[in-house]
Amino acid sequence: MSLATRPFFVVVNVIKSIVRYAKYQLDNALHEIMGYIMRRFLRTAMIVFSWFVVPYSRFTNIKVNRKKLPPIKSHLLEIPAVDLAKMIRTRKVKSEEVVEAYIERCNQVNPLINAIVMDRFEEALEEAREVDRIIAMGINSEEEMEQNTPLLGIPVTVKESIAVKGLTNQTGRVFKTPQIAKADAPVVEQIKRCGGIILLVSNTPELCLLWETYNNVTGQTRNPYDLKRTPGGSSGGEAALLASGASLLGLTSDIGGSSRLPAMFSGIWGHKPTPYAVSFKGHHPTSDFPKWGDFFTIAPMTRYAKDLPLLLRCMVDPTGPKLTLEKEISVSGIRFFFMDNDGPSGMMRPLSRDLHAAINRVANDFKAKRVNIRKMKWSLDISLSAMLTMKNIETIYHKTEEGERPKTICTETVKYFFGCSDSILPSVIFGHLQNFMKIIPNSRHKHLATIIEALKTEFKELLGNDGVFIYPTFPNTAHQHYQIYHKLLEPMYMAIFNTLGLPVTNCMIGLDRRRLPMGIQVVANPGQDHLCLAVAREMERRYGGWVRPPSEDTSKRSE
Repeated sequence: MSLATRPFFVVVNVIKSIVRYAKYQLDNALHEIMGYIMRRFLRTAMIVFSWFVVPYSRFTNIKVNRKKLPPIKSHLLEIPAVDLAKMIRTRKVKSEEVVEAYIERCNQVNPLINAIVMDRFEEALEEAREVDRIIAMGINSEEEMEQNTPLLGIPVTVKESIAVKGLTNQTGRVFKTPQIAKADAPVVEQIKRCGGIILLVSNTPELCLLWETYNNVTGQTRNPYDLKRTPGGSSGGEAALLASGASLLGLTSDIGGSSRLPAMFSGIWGHKPTPYAVSFKGHHPTSDFPKWGDFFTIAPMTRYAKDLPLLLRCMVDPTGPKLTLEKEISVSGIRFFFMDNDGPSGMMRPLSRDLHAAINRVANDFKAKRVNIRKMKWSLDISLSAMLTMKNIETIYHKTEEGERPKTICTETVKYFFGCSDSILPSVIFGHLQNFMKIIPNSRHKHLATIIEALKTEFKELLGNDGVFIYPTFPNTAHQHYQIYHKLLEPMYMAIFNTLGLPVTNCMIGLDRRRLPMGIQVVANPGQDHLCLAVAREMERRYGGWVRPPSEDTSKRSE
C-alpha cells in the first residue's frame, strides 16, 4: 500500500466499522422493540383472559367441599425424616408403625385433596416389617445403616410421572389400558437402595404441562390450606400430600417451576438441583434432545428443610456432577443479593402486599444487597425460545397408545372446543406453541441465546461460590382453581432458572393475612446446591417452616 492510498483505506475501514456498529445497534433496537411488543401483547391477553377465567373459577368453586382436613393425631407424622430414620435405626420406633401412620393419614385426607393416583400400601407394610426384622437381627451397626441406608424404613411418595415398577406411569393421559411401569426410574432405584419405602404415586396435570394439577383421569387436586385453591403444578399431588401430613419425603420434577410453585402454594420445601446432578431417566414426558437435561430435572420435595440434604444425597446420580452436600457451612459466610421484581420489563405482576413485605423482611434479616439485573426482563423471551425450540419432546401428538392413530393438532383442537377431546387445554395447544416458535426468525433465537449466555456470566460473577440470590417464586399466594390461565406469564419468575441451569430452592417464610403459605426462591451457581440448602435450613429456623393446615379440630376451637 502506497503512502498516497493509505488515508483512503483508513477512511474505508472507519466507515465499515461505523456501519457494523450501526447495524449492531439497529439489530439490538429491533429486538428490544420486538420484545416490548410481545410483552405488551401477552400482558394485554392475560387481562382479557381474566374476564373469562375469574368468573369461571368462582362458578366452579361453588360446588367445592368446604370441609377442613381431619386433625393430625399421630406424633410420628410430625417428626422430620432425619430424626425419624435415627429413631428407626436405634429401635425407638418401628418402621411398620411409621408406615401404618402415613397410610392412615393418606386414607384420611385423600378424599378431600384427591392427590393419590395409585398406592402400594400392602407391599409397603410388608417391606416395613422386613426392615424391622433386619434391624432386630443386628446385622449392621447403626453407623453402617446411617452410611449405607440413610432412609431405612422411611416412607416416600413419588410423582406419577416418575416410573415406579408396578404402578401407573401415564402422567394424567387417558389410555384405554392403564400404562404400568415395568421398571423403576434410576432415582427410584436409588431411593430403594437407601432404604426408602415407596407408598404411592401422586397426581400431576397431563404430561406435566400446567402449573395446576388436574387431568381427565384422576381429576383435580386441592390445596390442604383451602380446598377452593390449587396446590400448584405440576407436582401438586406431592405438595398436597406433604402439606397435609400424609407424606414426609417426595420425588417430583421441575422444568419451569413444577416443583417450586407447588412447594410455595403448599408451604413446604422444593429444590431444583444443578442440571444432571440427578438422573432424569424414567420420566414422562421426556425428550431425546441433547440439552433436555439442561432444563429438566427430577427434584426433591420435603415438609422440613432439614430433610432436603438427606433426600437429595440419596437421589444424586453417581455419574453426574458432584455436589458437596456434606459440607458444613455457616450462613454468616454467605453473601446475599435480592430483587423483588423482574426488572424493568413490567411484564409480570408485582408482588402482593404481603409477599412484597415478606421478601423485603427476609432481605433485611439476611443483610441482602439489592441488585438490578436488567437482563431479567428477558425472562419470558429467552425461556420460551430455549424450551419450545427443543425437539422430540413427548406430547399427545407424538406418543399414542398401541394401535391408535397419531393425533393431529388441528383435529385435536376442534375436538377440544367441542368437548370431545381426552386431553386438557395445555396439552392441546402445546403443538400450536411449538409451531409458532418455528416461524420466529432464527436470528431472533440466536440473539436470545446470547442473552442467556450473558445472564449466566452475570450470575457466575455476582454469586461466585459463596453467594445466593433471593427472588420471588410467584407474585401471589395460592389462587383459586383455574386462575393460572390468566397468570401464565408469572411462572417465568421460576422458569428463568431452568433456562440458566442454576440450582434453586423454594423456601417457606410464613403465612399471609389469609393464612396461606408464602415462599421465595434462593438461587446459587451450578454445583453450589449446599448454599441454597443451608439458607433453607436457616429460614426454617427463623420463620418456623411448615404450619399445620386448618383442620376440623382447629375450626371448632376457633368458633
